[in-house]
Amino acid sequence: MNSGKLNFLGFPDHDIYNITAPFLWMGRIVIAGRVEKREEEISQIVFFEEAEKGWYPVKNAPTFQGLQDPCISRIGGKILLGGVRFPVIIGENNQGWQMEFFLEDQGGNFKKVLTGPEKMKDIRFLQLEDNRILVLTRPQGEYGGRGKIGYCVINSLEEATHDIIGQAPLFDHCPKESWVGSNEAHSLKNGEVGVLGHIAEFDRNRNRHYYSMVFSLDPKTGKSTLPEIIAKRCDFPTGDSKRDDLVDVIFSGGIHRLEDGKARLFAGLSDAEAGFLDIPDPFLQYES
Repeated sequence: MNSGKLNFLGFPDHDIYNITAPFLWMGRIVIAGRVEKREEEISQIVFFEEAEKGWYPVKNAPTFQGLQDPCISRIGGKILLGGVRFPVIIGENNQGWQMEFFLEDQGGNFKKVLTGPEKMKDIRFLQLEDNRILVLTRPQGEYGGRGKIGYCVINSLEEATHDIIGQAPLFDHCPKESWVGSNEAHSLKNGEVGVLGHIAEFDRNRNRHYYSMVFSLDPKTGKSTLPEIIAKRCDFPTGDSKRDDLVDVIFSGGIHRLEDGKARLFAGLSDAEAGFLDIPDPFLQYES
């Protein structure tokens, strides 16, 4: 399988990883990436566009300070950008995280329109053919264990309250020792939804192992297939890692479905770099 790394420029002494797939913004093909120093977790989300030697920051584009792990969807034809705010103070003095979502306006700027529940990552949105919105959730703790994917369907973003998101029914996708999360959702030809995500586990030495996976979901019935792993870290070129326990990590960013039954997967690598991998289109099996 053809694979490679993406070369990001413009931020010396910083890593760019956990990217989105390329998307169209204001007439430009851009990637949103997580930018941070190797020894820190204080991040920002930056838009990059490709030039001769790699991907450069887009001049005068909005940046999102304090946010990690960007995700992109479209609601009413407008970009909805999400990211994980870290750190946030929860309760009296506990450190945690919380997702924030920003909707694009006609001038290409973004306004915050909602926040997710505290300590919940991997919330994703997809506008369905009937204009309702599929919400994919990922609670942890008493309700979700190490992390399970949930889903609900709402009529508008205004209905995406903490209660609705936090109480969405969950899929039993993995053993309790593992965890899963959604990264991107695609409308399929048969009316179902193809979900790109990740499945992860610890080994006996507490090293993390993250894999890219897909599954399909029928938003009308709530039935889901089991996750299928489509890529591992060893499928990409070797490289740097943020820490020793993150070497075997890929964080799914997005998929471009191509012609001839192929697709290109974009992902973060070892919490330090980003790359692509050409694979058979993993969603075709759900459309047949």
